[in-house]
Amino acid sequence: MGSVVARNPPKRNGLHVSVMTKLYLLPLLLNLILFQFNTALAQSGRHQEPGKPTKPSPGPIADPDRPGMSTSSRSRKTSEEVAEDDVVKITSNLVPIPASVVDSRGNAVVNLKLDDFELWVDGQQRAISDLTRAETSVRMAMLFDNSGSLDSAREFEKHAAIRFFRKVMRAKDEAAIYSIETDSYLAQPLTTDVSRLEQTISMFGRPEGGTSLFDAIIDASGYLRPYVGRRVLVIVSDGIETTSRHSDFETVIQEVLAADCQIYVVQTGLYEGANVRALAAERRMERLTGQTGGAVYLPKTMPELDQAFDQIAADLAQQYVLSYYPPAEHRDGRLHVLDLKIKARNDVRIRSRKGYYAPKQSAAADW
Repeated sequence: MGSVVARNPPKRNGLHVSVMTKLYLLPLLLNLILFQFNTALAQSGRHQEPGKPTKPSPGPIADPDRPGMSTSSRSRKTSEEVAEDDVVKITSNLVPIPASVVDSRGNAVVNLKLDDFELWVDGQQRAISDLTRAETSVRMAMLFDNSGSLDSAREFEKHAAIRFFRKVMRAKDEAAIYSIETDSYLAQPLTTDVSRLEQTISMFGRPEGGTSLFDAIIDASGYLRPYVGRRVLVIVSDGIETTSRHSDFETVIQEVLAADCQIYVVQTGLYEGANVRALAAERRMERLTGQTGGAVYLPKTMPELDQAFDQIAADLAQQYVLSYYPPAEHRDGRLHVLDLKIKARNDVRIRSRKGYYAPKQSAAADW
């Protein structure tokens, strides 16, 4: 019996030692696996230190995934990969040229073909690549004056603007609203919902403060710039500028032309009596609309104000849109003069933009 007692205890001790060893090594092995996994995460950039907030990436001027965005805007990288000042640069070489054609009686001429037009750029005739009609979608921003300089017939102006949206908006069009005041701002982003546009106009209170008109024009043209289709600004204002940060009118024209925007002005509040400031404002608005192919209206009565909005809606519905692709040597960031004509027709008048700023070709664009 002594031999049996001597053989059995070593087996139990050996098993006990083996199990204890494995139990001791298991936590070490798990810790080693976790350490290697965390190290891999940190190296891949997906691991973040506890308590350290993620750096927010500012969004683009417009949502690149929504309908109506240009292909070039959709293909852009995030704002962290693109310099802030590059957001507003033109990446397409296409120069759209909206054109309105009327006969001697002022009636729209709507039966012209591509071959009826000829385009001169910097004094040289150039080919027009395409022509479409008013079926092209519209991206519009109305700049509504809420400053203290515009108080006459206020409620009627609001009602006329509301009726304008009802007349001009189609299912494929979008419109936004800017409020012109001391600190002009985007009151309603682009939307297809006419009721939201109407509500925004209706809720504007009594006008007061300064008139940062130039700032509103520059901001609105930059806001529309990433979108495809016709880009249109409709300014409802007396045109008098008082408080903008951007006070150089030449810069305003440059920004609008670079964004391919067409401008219409319903210049209200000037019929109570002209003065030097009002006349200067009128000349600026005429130049702004003339350079972009739009028009300025100077209603002196309430019916004329309503009629001005009707004429803008009709003009947008009857336009031709021509396409011009500048040669590579014209991508120099400079102003190029446009002159659109109708061949062999002396009985018509044409209104179109007078120039464009070509994007400056970078070294990266050549690759």
